[in-house]
Amino acid sequence: MFLRVARHTDNLEAIENFYVNILGFELLANFHNHNNYDGIFIGKSGLDWHFEFTKSEVKANHAFDEDDVIVLYPKSIIDYDVLIDRLLYHNISIITANNPFWNENGKMFLDPDGYRIVISPLKAIINEIN
Repeated sequence: MFLRVARHTDNLEAIENFYVNILGFELLANFHNHNNYDGIFIGKSGLDWHFEFTKSEVKANHAFDEDDVIVLYPKSIIDYDVLIDRLLYHNISIITANNPFWNENGKMFLDPDGYRIVISPLKAIINEIN
């Protein structure tokens, strides 16, 4: 099974910068004026999932709450520390999660559209499953 998480945005450039240059994903592909949409595919080569962000003349209408979260688990504590440092270096502030689990097991940030992203050490998911 393949997974695509698709989301509309008003600012492809800021989204691309955040997910590629700050979070370290890859720009896998892009398209322009496909049925009046521009878009980018962001993920990691060789994986069975990716994000798709689109922009059109229709303004994005984001409706989400404080518990709508994308959680990223870097593979090592070194990768975790580097990613947190990179976010802070780019003046992206840590915010307090509504769910205390995420405050205890990671750090929460906002992407350019205001969606919540949690960076959590891989050990947190192992502890959660066990």
